[in-house]
Amino acid sequence: MKQKNAGDRKLPAFIHKEKSLLLEKYPEIKALLIDMDGVLWHDTEPIGNLPEIFKKINSYGYKYLFLTNNATKTFEDYQKKFKGFGLSLIKDQLLNSSMATAAYLRHKFPLGGNVYVVGSDALKSTLAENGFFHVEDVQAPEAVAVIAGLDFDMTYEKIKSAALLIRKGVPFIGTNYDVTYPTPNGLYPGAGTIVRAVEAAAEKDAIIIGKPKPAMFKMAIEKLLTSPRETLVIGDRIDTDIAGAQGFGCPSALVLSGVSSLEQAKKWSPSPDIIVNSLDDLMS
Repeated sequence: MKQKNAGDRKLPAFIHKEKSLLLEKYPEIKALLIDMDGVLWHDTEPIGNLPEIFKKINSYGYKYLFLTNNATKTFEDYQKKFKGFGLSLIKDQLLNSSMATAAYLRHKFPLGGNVYVVGSDALKSTLAENGFFHVEDVQAPEAVAVIAGLDFDMTYEKIKSAALLIRKGVPFIGTNYDVTYPTPNGLYPGAGTIVRAVEAAAEKDAIIIGKPKPAMFKMAIEKLLTSPRETLVIGDRIDTDIAGAQGFGCPSALVLSGVSSLEQAKKWSPSPDIIVNSLDDLMS
């Protein structure tokens, strides 16, 4: 059976505006922090006509940066994906949790060092570009940190190795706590599932870098050269995108094209500033 385009899914049509909802409600907004999974696409399926949506965004004069917890792709991977959807991407427009984790490590360990990574090749590559090199052998020269993120090849041995190092006192860092991520086939296990498995084995909580923690929002705001009140956070997850925005003092827009539902949004306090079906609705 042919999958429907994610942008064609029937969502509750409860907002109708004759001009841009965003321009009408928040004329002071100068920049957008835009999540990707569940906002722009479901894996390989775009949510709406992305080139037309970004024509609108550009016509309004907004600066924007893509802010995602997904650490399974390098910048080059994302650049290729954007191109496949008819969009362009430059490095200054992207901040994901692997980049933020690398920045955190550079601050803590300026000289770099070995790390033990439970995560994707993309995460390992991003860390290596910043002087932190994954060691397969946990008996090799001592690791400065254990890093856990989404790992599509998760094994018992990886959990065991990570837990042994953490129990020896090696700092434990998680890229993000997203337990799931949206796909055309439903919600798949996310990085949070992996991080929590290692936490359980090590009996130690991870230092979380990604949303809703403030580190990524601070880095993004500094890149955009705006204030929190001038920067709208757009996302599909209440517990990461919206909670992070509220904690950092940014206005927030929840799109219902991803993980969180309208029912969940109604129960969240304080409520997101804007709730819409999709990014297209927000810009229409």
